[in-house]
Amino acid sequence: MIFRGWMMAGIGRHWRRFAGAGVILLFCVLLIFRLGIPRQFISGSEETAVAIPTKVPVGETWMNITQESRKIGYARRNHIRTENGFRFSEHIFMRINTMGIAQPLTVRTAAELKPDRTLVSFEFDLGSNLFKFTARGTVAGKKLTVRIGAAGEGKISVIDLSEPPYLGGGILESVGTAGLKPGEGRTFPVFDPASLGQRPVRVTLLGDEPLTIMGKSRQAKKLSVDFMGMRQVAWVDPDGSVLREEGILGIALERVSREEALAGLEGAVSADLTEIAAIPSSKPIENAAGLKVLKIRLEGLPEDYLSKTSENDMASKDRRGRPKGPFHLDGGRQVYRNGLLTIRRESSAGPHTHTAGAAEDLSSALQSTPFIQSDHPKIRQTLIEIIHPGDPEGAKAEKLLDWVYKNLEKRPVLSVPNALETIENRIGDCNEHAVLLAAFARAAGIPAEVEAGVVYMRGRFFYHAWNVLYLQDRGGWVTADAVLGQMPADVTHIRFVRGEADRQLDLVGLIGRLKIDILEIQ
Repeated sequence: MIFRGWMMAGIGRHWRRFAGAGVILLFCVLLIFRLGIPRQFISGSEETAVAIPTKVPVGETWMNITQESRKIGYARRNHIRTENGFRFSEHIFMRINTMGIAQPLTVRTAAELKPDRTLVSFEFDLGSNLFKFTARGTVAGKKLTVRIGAAGEGKISVIDLSEPPYLGGGILESVGTAGLKPGEGRTFPVFDPASLGQRPVRVTLLGDEPLTIMGKSRQAKKLSVDFMGMRQVAWVDPDGSVLREEGILGIALERVSREEALAGLEGAVSADLTEIAAIPSSKPIENAAGLKVLKIRLEGLPEDYLSKTSENDMASKDRRGRPKGPFHLDGGRQVYRNGLLTIRRESSAGPHTHTAGAAEDLSSALQSTPFIQSDHPKIRQTLIEIIHPGDPEGAKAEKLLDWVYKNLEKRPVLSVPNALETIENRIGDCNEHAVLLAAFARAAGIPAEVEAGVVYMRGRFFYHAWNVLYLQDRGGWVTADAVLGQMPADVTHIRFVRGEADRQLDLVGLIGRLKIDILEIQ
C-alpha cells in the first residue's frame, strides 16, 4: 500500500497523540451522565414511573470533582422556582489529562422545567480550548426537537417521546424520595442528544447509611446506578439532594461549600484517562502492521450486552444490517465463537468479505447525519479538490484517506466529534479523523461507517475509532484508519461496535472489565 511508508515513518512520533483517544468520547458521555446535565432525559413507563416528590430541593449547591482523591474540578448547580415551574442552571469546570495533554473542559447548561420538573427547553454548551459543542432543545407534546451545532450550521433532529422527559439529574433526586425498599429499583430509559442514543439506567436502593459531608454526619440513602454495565454509587439526602457520587476511572463528586469548590483549581488536573482505561495485553506484539492473523480470548464482556448473532442471520440484524446486540464482534474480517475472536487482515486489493447485506442496508451508510455532515457545502467543496469524478472507488478512498491523514493535526480533543467542526479546525484525535473520512466518503458516493473498539500499543490495548468503507472494486467492506494512514487497518484493530456516537455508548460497559489474552499471532 502507498500509505505503509508514511505510517511506519510517523508511527513513533505520533502514536501517543492518538492511541487511546477513543476513550475521550466515552469520558464525555460518562461525564454528562454522572453530572446529571440535561443532555440526558428519561421517559417513564409502568416500571419506571417514580412519584415526583412534593418537596423539591431549590437553591444553589456546589460539588468538588476528584479523581483518586485528587481535585480535578467543580460543579455548581442552581434550582430556582418560577411562576411556570423551575429554572435549572449548571456550570462545570474540569482539567482533563488525555495522552499527556491537559485541557480545560467547561460545561454550561440552562433549562426551563414544568412544576412536575419535566422539561420545557434546554441550552447546552461543552467546550475545551480547541472545540465547542452546542445543543438546543424544545419539547412540544411528545416531540423533542434538538439542534446540534450553531444556528444556521447545525442539524435538527426530532425525537419521539413516549413520556414527558426529565433532567438526568432528577433520576437520583426522584429515587431518593420515592419510598423504595432496600433491594428495590427502577429502570429509566435515558436519552442523550449529544449522541442521539437511548439507553436504560437501573437505579437500586442499597439501604440507609450515615455519611459525613462538610464536617457533619448525615443519614443518606445509598443508591447503585447501572448504566451500560458501568456501575456507580450515590448517596442522597432524604429530601433528594445528592451528597456524593463514586464511579469508574476513580472519579467522585462530593457536596462542599462554594469556597472549597473554587479553591485549589490552579493545580487541578486528572490523571491520564487514556492510560487508566488501557487494557493490558497478555504478551507483546511485534510489528502489528505486518500481521495477517490475530487470535485472542476476550474476558469480562457484560453478558447482558453480548451479541451472539451470526453475520449471515439477517433476521437478527437492524435496518443497517448490523447485529441487533450492542457488540458487533462477528462479521467481515472478524470471527467470534464462544469467547474466541479471530481477526484476519484483508488484502490490499480484495476481494473482501461482504457484510452489508442488501442494497437498502448500504443506503444508511450514505446519509448525511448531525455528526457526519456529508451534504454540507464545505465538505463537498473540499471533496472536489481531493478526488476526480472518474477515479475508481478504491482510488477515491486512498486519496481521501491520504488527505485526512496529512491535513489533520493529531491531537486529543475534548468535545463531541463532528465532521464540519473538524474540517474547519483541521485538528483532532481518532474520533475526528473517523467522522471526517466518513463524511468525505459518503459525499463521494462511497458507503462509510465508523467502527470503534481497541488497538494495540506498547503492551496494551487502547480505545480507538476508525472507519470501514464499502468499495465495490475491492469486493466489499474495507477497514481504514485515517490516523495511521492504513487501508486496510492492521489486525490489532479489534471492532466492538459499528456506527456513530449512539453505538459507541455500548463501549462504556467494557471500561475496567475487558481482558484480552493473545493466543495466536501470524
